[in-house]
Amino acid sequence: MAKLSWELNMQPLRLDTMLPLLTYGAPVWIDAMKYGHNRQKYIRVQRLINIRMAKAYRITSSEALCILTGMTPINIKLEEVVKPYINKTGSHAFVLDRVVELKHWLHPADAVTIK
Repeated sequence: MAKLSWELNMQPLRLDTMLPLLTYGAPVWIDAMKYGHNRQKYIRVQRLINIRMAKAYRITSSEALCILTGMTPINIKLEEVVKPYINKTGSHAFVLDRVVELKHWLHPADAVTIK
């Protein structure tokens, strides 16, 4: 007999289960979230999940959907994830790759300390 209702299981749709995927490498790209088009992409993903979880209409506002589902807005959640990293490093303005002249290279014996 065919299933009359194809409802989705809501547990895999929870944002908490998708949060590690959405926040991967967040300390590196969090500065890009100050631009509206980047922020909108993340809000759109959360909105689609929240619509399915709340079984609400598409015209429901994103803020109302967050309240209905009990989820923290994604931009606030990203700040919470990045905050410990910023506190640990002192600043999020860091350089991963930089050019160092050969005369300023550290000798491998000087670069590693054993305690």
